[in-house]
Amino acid sequence: MQWETVIGLEIHAQLATKSKIFSGASTAYGAEPNSQACSIDLAMPGVLPVLNREAVRMAITFGVAINAEIGRRSVFARKNYFYPDLPKGYQISQFELPIVGRGEVEILLEDAEPKRIGVTRAHLEEDAGKSLHEDFHGMTGIDLNRAGTPLLEIVSEPDMRSAREAVAYARKIHQIVQYLGICDGNMQEGSFRCDANVSVRPPGGPLGTRAELKNLNSFRFLERAINIEVERQIDLIEGGGKVVQETRLYDADRDETRAMRSKEEANDYRYFPDPDLLPVEVEEGLIEAVREAMPELPDARRERFQREFGLGAYDASVLTANRGLADFFEQTAQVAGDAKLAANWVMGELSGALNKAGLELAESPVTADRLGEMLLRIVDKTLSGKIAKQVFEAMWLGEGSADEIIEARGLKQITDSSAIEAVVDEVLAANPEQVANYRAADDKKKPKMLGFFVGQVMKQSKGKANPQQVNQLLLKKL
Repeated sequence: MQWETVIGLEIHAQLATKSKIFSGASTAYGAEPNSQACSIDLAMPGVLPVLNREAVRMAITFGVAINAEIGRRSVFARKNYFYPDLPKGYQISQFELPIVGRGEVEILLEDAEPKRIGVTRAHLEEDAGKSLHEDFHGMTGIDLNRAGTPLLEIVSEPDMRSAREAVAYARKIHQIVQYLGICDGNMQEGSFRCDANVSVRPPGGPLGTRAELKNLNSFRFLERAINIEVERQIDLIEGGGKVVQETRLYDADRDETRAMRSKEEANDYRYFPDPDLLPVEVEEGLIEAVREAMPELPDARRERFQREFGLGAYDASVLTANRGLADFFEQTAQVAGDAKLAANWVMGELSGALNKAGLELAESPVTADRLGEMLLRIVDKTLSGKIAKQVFEAMWLGEGSADEIIEARGLKQITDSSAIEAVVDEVLAANPEQVANYRAADDKKKPKMLGFFVGQVMKQSKGKANPQQVNQLLLKKL
């Protein structure tokens, strides 16, 4: 029997505010446990939450970016449940009236037409703390630094039909929140995490019973967990069993999903408006101010890179994958004056060096300006592409700018025709047998045989001869 997969995602994006959503405590990552939890975060008697205006502005920014409805009036509610790291015994969230209503994003798979994925809502809420199970000798440690950190929970429609589509959608949301500067997107630190609601059904049939896969913190795990869960549900149904609505965890070590708890329905949370927080009234002026301050979004930037710089669709997509990379490339291209050359070096040598060193782009020893200045020396024929790699390596090791390294090492490319011609003549005179063989060969073999002479000239000139001039002179003389 054929089965259709139905997937919806709930994405929690931690908003990049300096303080928490209802208190002035810091949101900085990596502090000592429980050193950034104030009396409001700890739910001490008599304290009152105060809404962080910046969190509201960030949520509206996301809503405008995906062409969503902005809730002119939104309400915070108490979502009641017990968890060891939830000090109040409830979470302040939004339920019936969220800050962001319906919107949509477009995803693009390599081998398919663009597809629009509906966003049901995006609402503000506070994060819980963190339970730590390691190194406590059978006990659980509680770190409440994260309690009260502002989250934007982005809930999709069940519009995805494969794990690949789900990953493409998650990547797109990740890209958007980073471009907007409202979330750093760091999945290792928990700033961006996904829950996947997965079910199967006969094609076009009614929705099946879903299982929720919790806290997936990498795109690879998201794809793997969904595929495993789909297989599990199909095997279960075809074996005469029944899918139970429940929350499941993905175990990467065992490569399996396993039951965590039965899934609560919304009424089990006993939502009711938080009496300590007034409804949020959003004025039109704030929405317009957000719209005017909106940065260039990834789709628009990708299209501009193709249009302005003549880049292909693939290169433009890679370079706009995140805002930092797009900014780096654009600055490099501006200095170098050759966008295609800049694209090749940013995606090639630079990315390779970063990967090898395990560094993020922001940690690169070679800045965009420095790389652009070096590429300018390729453009003006001071450097050949091969020697440029030596210069780049020296720049990476902190030996100075491209011009300083070229001067110190004597790496300037030889473009004087008479000097190159003298080397060519020497090589031809030293290899009479190869010259005779070349002249006797048919035209199909000659290009490969020419490579021998080019190599000898480049070797004798220590790689400094202009390769294009070398080829032209050899062809003329041979």
